[in-house]
Amino acid sequence: MSDLKNFSGSYGPCFSRAANRYARTGAFQNMRHVPDDTMNFSGMQIESEPIAAPDKPPEPPERRQPPSRGFVAEWTVTILIMLFASTTLAWSYVIPTGSMESNLLIGDHIIVDKLAYAPAGPVSKYLLPYEAPKRGDIIAFEYPADTSQLFVKRVIGLPGDRLKLVNQQVYINDKKLYEPYVQHTSGFFDPYRDNFPGDVSMLDVVPDTRRDTLLRDMLQHHVVNGEVVVPPNSYFAMGDNRDNSLDSRYWGFVPRDYIVGKPVLIYWSYNTTTAMLMPDSARGFETHLIDLVEHFFTKTRWNRTLRPVRGFRYPQQTQ
Repeated sequence: MSDLKNFSGSYGPCFSRAANRYARTGAFQNMRHVPDDTMNFSGMQIESEPIAAPDKPPEPPERRQPPSRGFVAEWTVTILIMLFASTTLAWSYVIPTGSMESNLLIGDHIIVDKLAYAPAGPVSKYLLPYEAPKRGDIIAFEYPADTSQLFVKRVIGLPGDRLKLVNQQVYINDKKLYEPYVQHTSGFFDPYRDNFPGDVSMLDVVPDTRRDTLLRDMLQHHVVNGEVVVPPNSYFAMGDNRDNSLDSRYWGFVPRDYIVGKPVLIYWSYNTTTAMLMPDSARGFETHLIDLVEHFFTKTRWNRTLRPVRGFRYPQQTQ
């Protein structure tokens, strides 16, 4: 819910012609080379033996246009680098819903670091800061019920944790979890959502075959004494906007292999709506583009531009 250009010219022919011209005119003793945007020889001096002045005044030196930078080639390289980086090192993603409010807002454009949780190789583990997901981390992952979708949530339960919610309060391994980032916006109590795990008959969501299968597996095979037990290589993830988040309470665990990376930066934020970002038709997409053109400066959240995205570090006893 997203980032080298270096071209140099050839100075050999230019320098040779200039040297011959200055040699003929007797101005070789104090030659200054005009700096170019790719090289700089300012202050360079070349001394020579005095030469008799010619009978007629020298012609002014020929002015040369700076070498072409190859605009098309330059931007082609830049775009290729950005495309390469966006598929292997980082990922640009826009937040389409309010499930992580007020830490991540609808319209926040973020950069996801794909190396943060990458499996460490025999050499790269000493060079790059690979790590396992920690409680409180904000993660981007493939939605287990539809891997074509990318979700962003917060890690709450780690492998082996026992977890439950009682009156909206999360308990991990019998200890109350301190969550200053959570907000409740619905204004009403939901017996399934706020006392979890609970009676699935109290679940009030639109049926979805794949999602319901995953939920049933969690509630039938991973609940012990009224608590969800997170299986190995899996995580329990929830949104900060607890009353408006399609999270692990509704579809189960996040497999470790589904985690794409860690959001690290909001590079741009635009005040928009879910309907604008997820239109049902081409007409809706066109409406979003028109809105963007007309209101870019007034609806851009400038105070969120280039804001880092950070997880939360809990007290040691809940790590």
